[in-house]
Amino acid sequence: MHTSTFAVRQSGVLCHPTSLPCGDFGPDAYHFIDFLAVSGFSLWQLLPLNPTDENGSPYIGSSALALNTEFISPHLLHEWNWLDAGASHTREIMLQMAHAHFNTHASKQDKQRLKRFSKKQAYWLDDYTLFECIKRDQQGKPWYEWPKSLRDRGERAMQTVRKKHAQDIEQIIFEQYVVDRQWQVLREYADERGIKIFGDMPIFVSHDSSDVWAARDNFQLLKNGHPKVVSGVPPDYFSETGQRWGNPLYNWSVMEQNGFDWWLDRMRRQLELYDIVRIDHFRGFEACWEIRAREEFAVKGKWVKVPGDALFKSFKKHFGELPLVAEDLGIITQDVEALRHRYHLPGMKILQFAFDGDVNNAYLPHQHECDTVVYSGTHDNETTLGWYLGQDEHTRAAVNDYFACKASDMPWPMIRATLSSVAQTAVVPMQDLLGLDNKARMNVPGVTKGNWRWQFNWQQVPESLSSYLLRLNTLYGRHHKPE
Repeated sequence: MHTSTFAVRQSGVLCHPTSLPCGDFGPDAYHFIDFLAVSGFSLWQLLPLNPTDENGSPYIGSSALALNTEFISPHLLHEWNWLDAGASHTREIMLQMAHAHFNTHASKQDKQRLKRFSKKQAYWLDDYTLFECIKRDQQGKPWYEWPKSLRDRGERAMQTVRKKHAQDIEQIIFEQYVVDRQWQVLREYADERGIKIFGDMPIFVSHDSSDVWAARDNFQLLKNGHPKVVSGVPPDYFSETGQRWGNPLYNWSVMEQNGFDWWLDRMRRQLELYDIVRIDHFRGFEACWEIRAREEFAVKGKWVKVPGDALFKSFKKHFGELPLVAEDLGIITQDVEALRHRYHLPGMKILQFAFDGDVNNAYLPHQHECDTVVYSGTHDNETTLGWYLGQDEHTRAAVNDYFACKASDMPWPMIRATLSSVAQTAVVPMQDLLGLDNKARMNVPGVTKGNWRWQFNWQQVPESLSSYLLRLNTLYGRHHKPE
């Protein structure tokens, strides 16, 4: 395991910023960090922070390296004197006003920060600004449906876009600077209170993204930009027919020939944003489920080997021991386990998966290992209370017997089991801490609409909750007083 990051017992809460009452990086985010600290937690786990699709999924967006500007806090813009207080406006107009105010009134130091940010992030930001400007001109059409000169990034066409949209490009750069700055200031606040940020990196990127448009050789695409093969998984716990995600698959041979530069840039950006990174669908670094693009269902796919070992060797060479967690759920082979262990990456254990077998089920607390991260549930699961209420009588009886509890105690027996596990790291979703049922579920895998919308309010948080959680974190050796 990463010696410094996973050397001690620790615990955290899974809660995406959109689930905070304000839904951004403003006062509620600071309040949440305070809540974590006084409750004895040391981790805040969240979902990807990049732009989302129209359904709000943080796993599908226009860039894997940009941040979602919906997280920009108007409150902080007023506080920083980058926006005059007054009548409310749409977010678009508000950000344009903030940019104008910044250009006129910002300090020399702030303007230098913006310049440094633009230069440092140019390797992705330049392509992203062009992508966003063209997409607006094309009424939101995906890049592979743009006119050929734009689709194929013709030099003259790109020069025309830069000239025509010079002001728009400056605006997009400013907005990315603002959201990045607000995030980094929030991270500093968390660090001062002993809270590490536990981020999430999806293995794949969206087809209709600046990432794919700007680096087509890295993906298995036809000349017209459409994918030859797409990503997904075969039938598993979450879906009887498998899941056809539809992301284009990587052209690993090209990536390997280029020294994995694309991946190194991506990982470098993750390490700028987070202290720990969960790699979603880790098994895809050993083999990917390849589905021909013309196939409608995931079940008609096949496993294809990928050079994950060479990639992680490159990561280690450039970054040293990485603070990564492998999301090793689904169909896991010995080769996947070997890859994880070779690079000392903790895996994951989900308590909701513990009661569909016998006493040897690897997800049962008595089977846990130290080099894992244990969860009562994740954003893809039901809430723990919702899961329990949905089980048949036999399973509920088995759960009650295992934890020596009764139905009215739920979800706390499973929260306590998560925190008492021998796993070095334990994470509990905020919904479970509030004792909520499936009305508060974050995501149903394989379902496009109706996800990612859950928000709590502070009135739902009992006054006694922090002291009780501090007691549990202390009792199970996960609370460490600042030196």
